[in-house]
Amino acid sequence: MTQYLLNNLAPTGGTIEPARLQEIAERITAITNEMQSAGVWVFAMGLADPSSSTVVSTSDGRVVLADGPFAELKEHVGGFTVIDVADLDEATRWAGRVSEATGLRIEVRPALSFG
Repeated sequence: MTQYLLNNLAPTGGTIEPARLQEIAERITAITNEMQSAGVWVFAMGLADPSSSTVVSTSDGRVVLADGPFAELKEHVGGFTVIDVADLDEATRWAGRVSEATGLRIEVRPALSFG
């Protein structure tokens, strides 16, 4: 089994009407329940707007904090799900379900294994 990250790529600067957001939340909850029943769900969370981020770096051994992001973004990671599945084909099937439920593009990325 391999863990895959399913990134929800949300448009930056847009807003979703409350009724539409509720509909998406219900669909995602149903898919999450299916993932849990199938034993593939590991973890998921939604993320705040990128304007609320802090970028951390080091310079001369000191930690430096800056408001982020620095780049103009057309889309951003609005949330993600980690799943543990047999292969990329299974990961992309789940990603397709999430895309259909949210109307967003979903980036599928395998986790690296160290050790």
